[in-house]
Amino acid sequence: MPEGPSVRKFQLLTSPFVGQVVTKVGGNSRKINVNALNALRLQDSQVHGKNLYLAFVATEGPLGPTADEKVLQREAASGACSLAQGGQEQLSAPYPQDEELQELQHSRSEASDAAEGPSNWLRFHFGLFGSVRANEFSRANKANKRGDWKDPAPRLVLHFESEGFLVFYNCRMCWCSSPRADPASDILSTEFHRGRALDALRAPHPICYTLLDQRYFSGLGNIIKNEILYLAKIHPLTEGSLLALSDLEHLLDCAIQFSSDWLHSKLRGQRLHPQIYQKDQCPLGHPVMKGTLGPSGGFKRLTWWCPQCQPVML
Repeated sequence: MPEGPSVRKFQLLTSPFVGQVVTKVGGNSRKINVNALNALRLQDSQVHGKNLYLAFVATEGPLGPTADEKVLQREAASGACSLAQGGQEQLSAPYPQDEELQELQHSRSEASDAAEGPSNWLRFHFGLFGSVRANEFSRANKANKRGDWKDPAPRLVLHFESEGFLVFYNCRMCWCSSPRADPASDILSTEFHRGRALDALRAPHPICYTLLDQRYFSGLGNIIKNEILYLAKIHPLTEGSLLALSDLEHLLDCAIQFSSDWLHSKLRGQRLHPQIYQKDQCPLGHPVMKGTLGPSGGFKRLTWWCPQCQPVML
């Protein structure tokens, strides 16, 4: 799924449309009533970790909820109830928490908020190959398994009064009363809390598990994880408690710098050139190993490392 730098770019694509009124809608989403967005004004656009938030308001109206706002509230409450009814079971996981579990808990928490009060924020969480495009549609660049050249179907299309439009692909959407965010955990935020992140990295768990814990490293995903562990020369299964503070500080520096550099490359239209992710050899020519690593009972992710550059710590 898109990582922090990609979602930051998505937010920048939406920013020019803030203040404009939606004149036409489209898309194949079954989670929300896309027609409820028609004639609303895009009021704000924010990004937090791997989530994009768009705020919509009625263009004008008397005090109290307008007809459009009532539609939004009913839609939010309906979606919230379905999430809540499907999630009565208790969710628990040992630290570090699995990223997919965290996303499920996040969705249910926001859905509960939406059911309790007015909701004008639409939250987007992107799946694999999820994206946002401004003033253009995504086109097929290869045939599918049946040999058809079929363009991707958008989840949501918003046309605005300026005649521009936004297109959202492969994403989950839900209404919420406000963005649930902790800037101190966002690796691309100026408020990122290094001390709290270092405390998390010191835990006696494999470092590759901790790096994907969105409570402390919001926006950090599998690509960033692989690349920064190689840059810091740390084996992915090394327990954080075994590493010197200087090594953890260096790893954290790599995470922040790599994420920032990747964002700036995206904004310049440049592709990422990974050193270890999906590679057969590291930059020094050593064979790379690949494994599916993750916490017990949690989601496993493909991980690449160089046994020579990233030796096992005994």
